[in-house]
Amino acid sequence: MLRISNLRVQIPGGPTILKNISFEVQSGQFIAIKGASGSGKSMLLKSLALQTKWSGGSYFFEGEDIFKQGLAGRLKIKRAVAYLEEKPVLYQNKTGLKNVSIGAVAQTPAWRRWTGMLRNDDYMGAMDTIEKLGLLDKAHQKASTMSGGERQRIAMARALVHGAKVIAADEPVAGLDPHTADRVLSDLKRLTTEQGVTVIAVLDQGDWAERFADRIIGLNNGELVLDVKGRRLTEREKMML
Repeated sequence: MLRISNLRVQIPGGPTILKNISFEVQSGQFIAIKGASGSGKSMLLKSLALQTKWSGGSYFFEGEDIFKQGLAGRLKIKRAVAYLEEKPVLYQNKTGLKNVSIGAVAQTPAWRRWTGMLRNDDYMGAMDTIEKLGLLDKAHQKASTMSGGERQRIAMARALVHGAKVIAADEPVAGLDPHTADRVLSDLKRLTTEQGVTVIAVLDQGDWAERFADRIIGLNNGELVLDVKGRRLTEREKMML
């Protein structure tokens, strides 16, 4: 589904953040990314979603060379790969339904963001996705009154409604209590098994990666040093990160 080869990201006039990263991702996988602070985890997610400029490398999505397609290829990735920040950016004074339906800035015409107008098909699709994520009671509640876990799941629903095939989640359970974190990760896991969505998430805390991921990728100083099936890591593997 997704293949990157020799991905390199260098800050202009500064250090190289990612160094020749190569790996493939299949549909429906739950991949956890682990590594020390500053190892390049967030930059990797941003690179997959084209939220940052690549300094080098090749990007293939569904068998097509994205960079050779120019703007059309980049727009394809923008639609297919949703980058979810640690603290999702939502319209605080709009309801969960409106946030899910009108989408993020890059996904929605300006007039729809300003007016909040919804077509009937948009409404039904958004409500169906919100219900699947167990948030039906939050559909008409303003984002500003929601908990951190609820905002994360609203952001997930928004990504799905706007056609995301890959969710790149940056520390999706940071700061959440264990019960809420478990719910968020369970929902992400269910998306992979029931809808074939691919999830790539930075999961450094506790044993979340070992419990939920099908595969664990480890970074150290911008280099890929670990790529194993989801399981409890050995002490030697932990020392590599």
